[in-house]
Amino acid sequence: MTPRVEAWLRQATSDLAVARLTASAGFHAQACYHAGQAAEKALKALLIASGTKPPYSHSLSNLVAALAPLGLDITALDGLRLRQLSRMGSETRYPEDDEAPVDRFDANDSAPALATAEAVIQFARATLGQDS
Repeated sequence: MTPRVEAWLRQATSDLAVARLTASAGFHAQACYHAGQAAEKALKALLIASGTKPPYSHSLSNLVAALAPLGLDITALDGLRLRQLSRMGSETRYPEDDEAPVDRFDANDSAPALATAEAVIQFARATLGQDS
């Protein structure tokens, strides 16, 4: 694994740690946002490791689609809530009418977001032969 790929995975892991920390403090909108960032960076690490420049996209589904032609077995990602996590990227940061994201997101949102991000990072690490 190249130092660049390792850097992307370290940042993904750091973003997941921030997501967990913010969720534990009750900041669920922020936890969802950072969980999405963690998953995005792990997928981009896989693209970089495969010699592909990651697309300028925050869509997790688009990133997975970019992995498909590279010959990677991505079936482990099929059942994950990637679209929901992608949508949280903007929904967790900006008010909608008179409702702030802090009022719309709770543990019922952050728990699956964290689980999805963790699964994506685990998939990336396993695919790259770095299971820890």
